Amino acid sequence: MCGIAGLIVDEGPDLAVLKRMTDTMAHRGPDDEGFWQDGRAALGQRRLSIIDIEGGHQPMSNEDGSVVLVCNGEIYNSPLLREKLSRSGHVFKTRTDVEVILHLYEEMGPKCVKKLRGMFGFAIWDRRTKTLMLARDHLGQKPVFFHHDRKGFAFASEVKGVLESGLVERGIDMEALWHYMSLRFIPDRMTLFAGVEKLPAASYLLYRNGKVSVERYWSLDYRDKLVADEREIEERLNELLVETVRMHLLSDVRVGAFLSGGIDSSTIAAIMARTSDSPIPTFSIGVKESGFNELPYAREVADRYGTEHHEWVVEADIVHLIPKMVWHMDEPSDPFGVGVFLVAKLTRQYVKVSLGGDGGDELFAGYDRFLGNRLADFYSVLPEWFRGEVMRRVAKAVPDSYGYKSLAQKIRWMNDMSFMSKGKRYAESMSFLRFTDGAKNRLFTERAKSAVGEPDSTEKVLAFFDAECVAELVDRMLYTDVMTRLPDHLLVILDRMSMAHSLEGRSPYVDYKVVEFAAAIPSRFKLKGRRLKYILRRVASRYLSRELITRRKQGFGFPLAEWMRNELSGFVRGLMKESRFVELGIFQEETVRRILDEHIGGKRDHNFRIWILINLEFWYRLFFEGQSVDELRELTDRLLVAKPA
Repeated sequence: MCGIAGLIVDEGPDLAVLKRMTDTMAHRGPDDEGFWQDGRAALGQRRLSIIDIEGGHQPMSNEDGSVVLVCNGEIYNSPLLREKLSRSGHVFKTRTDVEVILHLYEEMGPKCVKKLRGMFGFAIWDRRTKTLMLARDHLGQKPVFFHHDRKGFAFASEVKGVLESGLVERGIDMEALWHYMSLRFIPDRMTLFAGVEKLPAASYLLYRNGKVSVERYWSLDYRDKLVADEREIEERLNELLVETVRMHLLSDVRVGAFLSGGIDSSTIAAIMARTSDSPIPTFSIGVKESGFNELPYAREVADRYGTEHHEWVVEADIVHLIPKMVWHMDEPSDPFGVGVFLVAKLTRQYVKVSLGGDGGDELFAGYDRFLGNRLADFYSVLPEWFRGEVMRRVAKAVPDSYGYKSLAQKIRWMNDMSFMSKGKRYAESMSFLRFTDGAKNRLFTERAKSAVGEPDSTEKVLAFFDAECVAELVDRMLYTDVMTRLPDHLLVILDRMSMAHSLEGRSPYVDYKVVEFAAAIPSRFKLKGRRLKYILRRVASRYLSRELITRRKQGFGFPLAEWMRNELSGFVRGLMKESRFVELGIFQEETVRRILDEHIGGKRDHNFRIWILINLEFWYRLFFEGQSVDELRELTDRLLVAKPA
């Protein structure tokens, strides 16, 4: 696992600049660094040594030095590829897994990515054609960002690395900000920084003679379904997961497992335990609040399989964590990311690599919204006047409990969604707890909206929901998640929050072979009646207790809504009183104040919206004002002692 970077400029790159680019990502690779330059091109890397610890130094070249590589990631099918390439006459210099990419490139050119099974973000400089190739894995587990203009081309594993190139004049991408406020992720090739783009998942980029081209090399089709009964599908899914987990154990260092107590991570840990000859290390975190604590369920799995279990009951000092999380994310953090950040911190004390259950919900329909969108069809049968007049008043009358998935939220969600259908409903459901288009129109100033233009955030969802490669409602929702929320949100959080602690996080569920198989499973086996994630639960029942399989999905979290009303209210008001986004003329001061007043006054739960606003404030101060993480922690301390409103 590494951080990679590169520069291509006509006058020849300054290696001191390249070193600044890699140094800002030192957390991604604390074990080693390397640089290579040839005329107008230069490559750099920071390395976290996992395979061939002594000999896997990068940048690395092929036999004659005509092709040079830097790679961030792991190639799980590298042993098989190495064997085939060796028989074809290729000579390997190291035992590292990523060297196979060089020799595949010699054989196939850019199409070599189609042979790789793993997670990767890599760059190849072809000295013969003076061409740069960048590539990302099928689901976008590993990141690549870039900037190009007439002055040159820069790329890195993190946005901050690109910013250090000196080629980018910092500015806010207003369209990206507009979409983020609704979607919780930044879509397409956009980032929050004007002039910095991300290479999409399952894509490769070629840069030659000052021109950029991007091509997608892999796609999904949900229409070609398996012709098999439930038992056969369950058996085949189990076999595939066992094979995939074994491949993900490829390492020269010890591998552990994140163990949340949920079905997804518990199943992965159980398969690992059955595969291993010795106890595997497992890692769990919890909180004192019983409604948010899953440690008892994680402990049950650990006891059942005799793992070397480590757990940590955290008293989440969340607001002090935000600046560091935002710095590592290069964008606003997410409440879900707090748990990943903390469990990664615990895990890194013992191992360098850990497997987790990321992607299980997005592939097999594990979220309430999958069932909710189906139930909304039945609810919408009620007369429109009844829903619009009677039920809307009822929804407003039910007080917010400020708890996780409160009754008030559910009633409002169901009633509001009943006035929409299909893709529009699913797009709106994504932004329901954040900022809908109507809410954004009230938040953004007229000047800011003019700068944004007229983008429609729902189109970023409909582009996939209405795609021709899907036919049924559940599959449409799943395909949308796989193409948006998974690569642009969930896997972003896993990568940044684990690499913040120099830990490699691996996700067997998002191996592209598993993703393809999940797409081929008939949707009735994913959402069966009211049973979410049905077929995966069937597989999990082979490894886990009935109580764990049948319990209600909980998810790790914190009572943020209550904290913001009480002990954090002074902090929230103090920070937003000096809102940079209000000062810049982007957000309406009156709207921001109303959101805070309604939440703190107990009228409406706005905790997700307030979280976004807080994070944006820290993000701007870090990346545009040059304040440090420590300075923002000091600011937080001052605001926390402010008198609560």
